[in-house]
Amino acid sequence: MDHEPGFDTLAVRTGQQRTNEREQGEPIFTTSSYVFRNAAEAAAVFSGEQPGNIYSRFTNPTVRTFEQRLAALEGGERCVATASGMAAILSCCMALLDAGEHIVSSRAIFGSITVLFNDHLSRFGIETSYVTPADLDAWEQAIQPNTRLLFVETPSNPMAEIADIGALAELAHAHNCLLVVDNCFCTPALQQPLAMGADIVIHSATKYIDGQGRAIGGAVIGRTEQMEKVFGFLRTAGPSMSPFNAWIFLKGLETLRLRMEAHSANALNLAHWLEQQAQVKRVYYSGLTSHPQHELAKRQQHAFGGVLAFELKGGKEAAWHLIDSTKMISITANLGDTKTTITHPATTTHGRLTPEARASAGIGDGLIRISVGLEAISDIKTDIERGMRN
Repeated sequence: MDHEPGFDTLAVRTGQQRTNEREQGEPIFTTSSYVFRNAAEAAAVFSGEQPGNIYSRFTNPTVRTFEQRLAALEGGERCVATASGMAAILSCCMALLDAGEHIVSSRAIFGSITVLFNDHLSRFGIETSYVTPADLDAWEQAIQPNTRLLFVETPSNPMAEIADIGALAELAHAHNCLLVVDNCFCTPALQQPLAMGADIVIHSATKYIDGQGRAIGGAVIGRTEQMEKVFGFLRTAGPSMSPFNAWIFLKGLETLRLRMEAHSANALNLAHWLEQQAQVKRVYYSGLTSHPQHELAKRQQHAFGGVLAFELKGGKEAAWHLIDSTKMISITANLGDTKTTITHPATTTHGRLTPEARASAGIGDGLIRISVGLEAISDIKTDIERGMRN
């Protein structure tokens, strides 16, 4: 092309290389391995002297197309696709951290990440300190001489807390650390952390990148230097994305911006409506002017995303009653689906945390998280209202 392609063009066209069959869509290469014309070619490809496919654990054309496309959308030099979002975080940490090093993490993160940091990385001498995502002073005070990574999820799960990516990047680099941003809730359609100074972006492709609850996958995006290390871990340890899942994610990327704008519009409408309900104590959504970091979210994001949380009067009993009263909304802990989903974080996504850790993250017994789908907003409201009036 004779000009810089736009986001939607990158989402549809990047990375595709047609085979001799001249297909319009991307093919799925469902093969474990690849053949060579002769022994010399095999040796050259294995040694890295010549590009080529070897084994689908770490070289697969469908997966590579997905990696190139997502890297282009995030503005990164390279993407490494993984078997899940948690595999992406694990691969990043195992590739870039040594025993005895330290992570400073936002305390407002997905519960399984906390378990990974506390129960598993700690066994290898990698310790983690937790801070409030918006408190820059706390981040700086938590940095130690052996700190190597700052890890943040923004917006956070489930409280929609917003961290200042640019300020955190400056802080990280001043202390020779890398800033890793989980961009799962926004995707590159709404937020591009690398452009704000972050070093690495993490995704659970299972969520909005797929968008229809069909497949599990993850991704790590950043500079070639760091991604080569992540790729080295993946090549050896094998937390790899399957070709079929990569193909599904490619189809998801083609409609990503359109879906994210629609999710955001529905979520903002629902958030305003929930604020007006007598049974609701508070709504957590950065698109609301009542959100303490609303202006920061406006600067960092093109829209506010499709996930919100709200606290009901009446605690766990009221929350479970509302959830159980729904007839259309899916009761599941997954998010990012075209179908609206609802869950009780204290007993699902963050159920493995200690009560103290949940309290520190603001996750009370009356809290409900909704991933707002693409159904008619009037139907979503009607379904939620059932549990408020019964």
